[in-house]
Amino acid sequence: MSLQINRRFFLASAAAALAAPALVLSSRSASAAATTLTLGHGAAPGNPRTVAADKFAQLVKEKTEGRIQINVAGAETLGSDSAMLTSLRTGALDFTANSQGATSAIVPELNALGLPFLFKNTDRAMVVLNGPVGEELNKRFEAVGVVPLDWWDNGIRHLTNSKRKVAAPSDLAGMKIRTPADPMTIDIFQALGAGTEQIAFGELYIALQQGVVDGQENPLANIESSKLHEVNKYISLTAHKWESTPFLMSKIAQARLGGDLEAVKAAAKEAGDLQRKLSSQKAAEVLANFKKNSAVEVVEVDHGAFAKATASVADTWKKKPFGDFVAQVEAAARG
Repeated sequence: MSLQINRRFFLASAAAALAAPALVLSSRSASAAATTLTLGHGAAPGNPRTVAADKFAQLVKEKTEGRIQINVAGAETLGSDSAMLTSLRTGALDFTANSQGATSAIVPELNALGLPFLFKNTDRAMVVLNGPVGEELNKRFEAVGVVPLDWWDNGIRHLTNSKRKVAAPSDLAGMKIRTPADPMTIDIFQALGAGTEQIAFGELYIALQQGVVDGQENPLANIESSKLHEVNKYISLTAHKWESTPFLMSKIAQARLGGDLEAVKAAAKEAGDLQRKLSSQKAAEVLANFKKNSAVEVVEVDHGAFAKATASVADTWKKKPFGDFVAQVEAAARG
């Protein structure tokens, strides 16, 4: 009996040993077959953009059964939004959840979404982007080697500063406000009488802390996640513009996806639904927290005065080479 058991053990062990190389080869083949792509963004940990980017990576892995793996690099670890767009177009980067301002440098028509006081909320903006306006923007992006996968929400933007309460445009006199390298935002704040300076988002906290600029404008979620309220006491609810977070894919990356392209597109839409939901929830949560925080002061503003002061901005943009598109966006938003 002892001999029989040993023999069975030996035979089983031998069979396992013979099978092992095949298993290793199979594992290596599966690993070699997997395509690894990279997604870059500039948001801080905890930001809805960060959460959605991580969710996108998870969904892609699930929907492609591991054939596509997404590495996510946030907090500007791959450079500024502008740098990531350059990498996207050359194929050095595969996906980016980018900023509307930076992206407008390659598709100027995108600026139209940032007309002052155009959208009251994300729902209205998405109605417009899911129609002819979005279709036209998709064509403009494809012409420069980029594929829009979805329009994530960067939220309604508000003003903060370290000097004084800003409740009316006249309160901005003599202030220097940081804006992204976004021509529309620059025009808005110059129309309001402020000086503007363009500073990378990753350098903004220190710039505010050191007094390089007096204030800045961003959605509440960005202000909170990057702790800008620590160096800017006054938070004015200007709501001067809504802004998208274009979720983009390189055309070079698209060519590598083959039959998994539709799965990746579906993952982007699902992650986008999550991001927009989280963005709305986060804005309400952050505002409530700011109002309870004795270290900051939330300022209600005269929106009518701000809208009147920036009315000329739309007229200026309608005179640009793509002015017809600007008018189209404005009409769609109002209608």
